[in-house]
Amino acid sequence: MYSIGSQPLGEFEVRVRNGTVERVTDQEIKSSVVEIKSSNVNTTYISCPKKGRSLGIGLEYFVMIVKNIERLFTFEIEIVDDTNARRRFRASNYQTRTKVRDFICTMPLRLERGWNEICINLQEFTRRAYGTKFVEVSRVTVNANCRLRRIFFANRPLEQDQLPDEFRLHLPPQTNSSLGPS
Repeated sequence: MYSIGSQPLGEFEVRVRNGTVERVTDQEIKSSVVEIKSSNVNTTYISCPKKGRSLGIGLEYFVMIVKNIERLFTFEIEIVDDTNARRRFRASNYQTRTKVRDFICTMPLRLERGWNEICINLQEFTRRAYGTKFVEVSRVTVNANCRLRRIFFANRPLEQDQLPDEFRLHLPPQTNSSLGPS
């Protein structure tokens, strides 16, 4: 997902109730982003791929560049493991502790003010939460409330200077980007 593309949500299912999902210009980075806002995080979201399909992405690092708009926010990554089970990781800024159940792991997410890069090692998370091996990502859902610049996957952690220019977040010099949970 890239907010600048001609159809950034072309492969996404978009659900909106009591909120908005729209492309706006973020003044801090002077660029288009997808803004997801709602009074209820569960009723407004984007999800990829559209129903009935699977992403089938085997790269183990999930990276999301997201702006904290200082409201309740959550996102979820659905994976398939080596037992062929579908399991989910849900991170939210209103969760206070990690809870692991058979098919869902909910985790607290601490975001710094402004733009954040969240990088999750899905292989490590799957091993620690479920005692299994990560195989692939089947779905990604981003709920309200945030501004979203990009979502991508990688086979290893990448430093900013290793990323193509369009994968980098160009912040003004006085602003710092912080790393979310990794």
